[in-house]
Amino acid sequence: MIKTQKYLLIVTIMVAFTFTALAQSTINSPYSQYGLGNLTGTYLPQNKGMGNLSAAVSYFGGYSNINLNNPASYSKIRLTTFDIGVGSNIQTLKKGSATDNSFNAMLKHLVIAVPVSKKSAVSFGLLPYSNFGYTYTTPGVIDTININYLYNGEGGLSKAYLGYGFGLGKNLNFGANLSYLFGSLKDARSTEYQNVATFYNSRTENRNGIGGLTLDLGLQYLASINEKTTLTIGYNTSLKSSLNTNNTTSTFTYITNIATDDEFKIDTISSVLDREGEINLPASHTLGISLMKENKWLIGADFRMSNWSNYRINGNNPNLNNTWGVSVGGVIVPNINAVTNYLKLMDYRFGINYDKSYVKINNTEIDVKSINVGLGLPLVSNRSAFYKINVSAEIGSRGTLDNNLIKENFYNINLGFTINDRWFQKYK
Repeated sequence: MIKTQKYLLIVTIMVAFTFTALAQSTINSPYSQYGLGNLTGTYLPQNKGMGNLSAAVSYFGGYSNINLNNPASYSKIRLTTFDIGVGSNIQTLKKGSATDNSFNAMLKHLVIAVPVSKKSAVSFGLLPYSNFGYTYTTPGVIDTININYLYNGEGGLSKAYLGYGFGLGKNLNFGANLSYLFGSLKDARSTEYQNVATFYNSRTENRNGIGGLTLDLGLQYLASINEKTTLTIGYNTSLKSSLNTNNTTSTFTYITNIATDDEFKIDTISSVLDREGEINLPASHTLGISLMKENKWLIGADFRMSNWSNYRINGNNPNLNNTWGVSVGGVIVPNINAVTNYLKLMDYRFGINYDKSYVKINNTEIDVKSINVGLGLPLVSNRSAFYKINVSAEIGSRGTLDNNLIKENFYNINLGFTINDRWFQKYK
């Protein structure tokens, strides 16, 4: 009883810390100002290291892993699984000969899965859904007077979910995730006069508080090729859903102290408070296939698509593009029984990923490309508990330099700590 209370206390503290850390995450990506921001995807480092491969991944090796992208995979979880992770991002923005660098680190996820029966498990947790953050300036002229237009945004959405997966017969598995998306998106546009002290600057600030439920469904079919080799076909979908919004908009004038860079508000021109609205999210679909030799290797591919042209905010169509993407990847374990050779015990993951995003600027579609690698590092275990550190590295780019656009080069490192234990289960 004391041991169980200790675990529950640890989990409670971690959850509270995760809520705080996710709320404070920031990025600097001009492309995040469209739609709901840059969508992060529900991938743990185990999947990220394989190029975001997930739809047809249920289990591999002697560890239970939580694959959030397809809740049907929960049916293969045999031990209580706890996974917490952090991530860092180094980003370089380039436009013409100008460059800008940024660094960001944050707590990425906290997820738990608990077996209910031999063929089912429940899972719950918290992780990011989208990132929203940018700052840039463009010059302009009003009546021969030079001005600067300043654009900035911050915020993002998080995802809290509760899921259940179960097996039906020998080969079929089904699952569902009920999720609550929540967060806020804040943006502002300022007009500042250059070296004209007699004119007031102006700014329009907009804040959208967002919250609502979404439902994801998944299935997997596992077919035995021989005693050790399994072919898996997986499919998951996010159904159409509606999110509630609470919008506040204000426009005001201000002056800036050039010496201290402090701002002083002069007058409010207009203000609209607590205007309620609705966001309509489109359905999305992912189909995947994988081939696995148990405790040796796994290779697979995913194809995904979503009709973001059906996205609406308060009935308005912001002209987002339909999206699609492809992931190809796998994992190799040289020898899972090589207790005297640690390098042969490790998981070696690899993958490539391509996504056409919902952003289109100057008749140019913005895509995301990356190469991914990862490692699974088993730690010393005891009779009932198993531990592993999962690391993934991602090198990629978003956007292009064509048509006077910005290219983002990013380098992401994700670190996860996985525990498999017999929590909440009585010993016989």
